[in-house]
Amino acid sequence: MELSALRANGRRTGAGWWPIPGGMMSGHDVVAEALRHERDLPRIEEELNDDNAVVVRKIAPGRAQYRTEAVVGAEPGSLPQLEAESRSHLEEIVPAGRGAVQKLLRDGADADVDADECAALEAIVLLMARPAILVQDGHFFPAPQPWTQELEERRATIEDVLPRVGRIEVDGHPAIDWVGTGWLAAEDVVMTNRHVAAEFARNDGGVWGFVPGMAGRVDYNEELSASQPRELQVTEIIGVHEKVDLALLRCTSNGAGGAPRMRPLPIARDPGVRGGTKVYAVGYPAADSRRNDPEEMQRIFAGIYNVKRLQPGEVRSVTGTITHDCSTLGGNSGSCLLDLETSTVIGLHFGGRYLQGNQAVPLWQLADDQLLLQAGVEFS
Repeated sequence: MELSALRANGRRTGAGWWPIPGGMMSGHDVVAEALRHERDLPRIEEELNDDNAVVVRKIAPGRAQYRTEAVVGAEPGSLPQLEAESRSHLEEIVPAGRGAVQKLLRDGADADVDADECAALEAIVLLMARPAILVQDGHFFPAPQPWTQELEERRATIEDVLPRVGRIEVDGHPAIDWVGTGWLAAEDVVMTNRHVAAEFARNDGGVWGFVPGMAGRVDYNEELSASQPRELQVTEIIGVHEKVDLALLRCTSNGAGGAPRMRPLPIARDPGVRGGTKVYAVGYPAADSRRNDPEEMQRIFAGIYNVKRLQPGEVRSVTGTITHDCSTLGGNSGSCLLDLETSTVIGLHFGGRYLQGNQAVPLWQLADDQLLLQAGVEFS
């Protein structure tokens, strides 16, 4: 399901799922979603028992640690006030979050959760269970419980992945300046979604090429407060898959400020993925005011969109696609989905529906696909 994110000087495209869509969840839905993370609730309760301000700093790090002018898409002077309001509101609802978690631990699905406690579950507990963690200078911010230990133990491996995931940008389009996420799948090959590539490419007589007047780039340094690009130029549309939402782009350094040569991300040939497998996505969530309440989104994201984030979660099921619950937003289209244990790529995120999970292409099913083989994409 494609989502759009609007801003004054352009239109974002992408797809994803986020567990705080303002006004779309009933109390029953909130409780059911929170209980899906039941085994994590004791650690979340422990985290919530700290001072309110300390809790907010732990569950939403980075709210006061960025240069306003460097946040992509921000109106000048708008973020300090927004950040203060967001932090203050979260501090106010921490007590309700504590009460809600205690009721869930005691009463389960029969918990009598009032409106304030439901709001706290949406704004705090689900944010902790499925965070979208900022990346700055190649490092991800400290993760809240229940992810703290698991992500810290794997910090070096995860941070080896981060530099190889970039934001796909487009020149020459009348409305769009970036279109989604892509990642290095072979030495000079970036994998993304078909619907992302279709924003600047077209099929002309069976051969894919650029729309006249358009050009593409992949910037691997669109991180929080980043000032210098680290780009590859898209030089060729290698191919667009006929059956799944996948496209391959040929990319080369564009000289000064270009990205250095990097190793492709390893793709698992036989990952043994199943429901409950812990995973993470890396991508560039964008604001989505059409599908999510703007005030809720601003409160949670503090106005920080369009920059790289680490988004941990779990696989819900594996059928023709991988269904996962990482907290993605518009702009995550084309994100790699990786097994947390091994940091090998298992899927290509392409979309989702609220409370039904996100969808990713199970890449191991394409290990013998001719498009990938001919482009030099290898499976480990």
